[in-house]
Amino acid sequence: MKNELINLPCPTSISIMWNFGSLLGVFLGVQILSGLFLSMHYSSNIASAFYSVVHISTDVNWGWFLRFVHANGATFFFGLIYFHIARGMYYMSYSLTWVWLVGLMIFLLFMGVAFMGYVLPWGQMSYWGATVITNLISAIPWLGKAIVEWVWGGFSVSGPTLVRFFSLHFILPFIGLVLVMVHLFFLHETGSNNPLGVMKNSDKISFHPFFTLKDFMGFSFVFFFFSFVCLETPYAFMDPDNFIEANSLVTPVHIQPEWYFLFAYAILRSIPSKLGGVVAMLLSILVLSFFSFVSKKNIHKSKLYEVFCVNYFLIFFLLTWIGSLPVEMPYLMIGQLLSILYFLNIGIMLLI
Repeated sequence: MKNELINLPCPTSISIMWNFGSLLGVFLGVQILSGLFLSMHYSSNIASAFYSVVHISTDVNWGWFLRFVHANGATFFFGLIYFHIARGMYYMSYSLTWVWLVGLMIFLLFMGVAFMGYVLPWGQMSYWGATVITNLISAIPWLGKAIVEWVWGGFSVSGPTLVRFFSLHFILPFIGLVLVMVHLFFLHETGSNNPLGVMKNSDKISFHPFFTLKDFMGFSFVFFFFSFVCLETPYAFMDPDNFIEANSLVTPVHIQPEWYFLFAYAILRSIPSKLGGVVAMLLSILVLSFFSFVSKKNIHKSKLYEVFCVNYFLIFFLLTWIGSLPVEMPYLMIGQLLSILYFLNIGIMLLI
């Protein structure tokens, strides 16, 4: 396996945009390792969960560093995922059907892992975020309410919920590792895509040492920035409300998820129907799988496709921005308009 990786033929034309996959692998390792050490000091009891996080940050040797690495590592991990998907869309890497579909499965799995991890500090935003998101399951006709109570382990988000989320948050990343191996297996079956869009490209060189050096340069740059965030601005991506212990009697003024879920959250709340909002939110991600089934007769990008692809990225950023704002006019109306444009833009991209 090692020799296959080292000697893997890679197109000479691939650029720095192909660094994100290897960076994601490194950050997944960082998250699993830092999470393993944090779990040794974390308590999944609702009476002590919040204070165990304080204990890790103040009393455990290098605990503050582990917490900052794990919390900000999630931000970097999802940022790299979005760049990885964006590169795949722009350069039409979805023509590698199984690589693309398994990649989307990994994305969905780690969205769930990140959501459950956000609940564990048991702060105000953790508690109310868990309450709002898990309540979405009740939109399922007939069985929804029963499933929600089963997930909660009671009639509200409480002790059993926290224990279950902690267990799943710990176990699911290892399932994610297996999916990553499957993702790499299918990638090595076909080989990497390239900016030229030529799948049967004879102009290839071995992965090592040419691309290992390129990946190392990418690691150096990203880890410098990551270290700066962890050591200089560690709270930049954390919600101030989460530094207050969870209180079921006091609702935060504005409940919102982490930034990497805001685009889906903006689509969810833009639809008046609860069930319709949940379906639209799921479709906002699942619709990306449709790209792998479009015609592959011509995988060269047209200028029109490039325009709509860049337009899609712009809509994504605007939805993320709108998702962070209160649910009131004119933000609600802008969110509804952007949600329509989001699906319309993808529909056009699929037809081009």
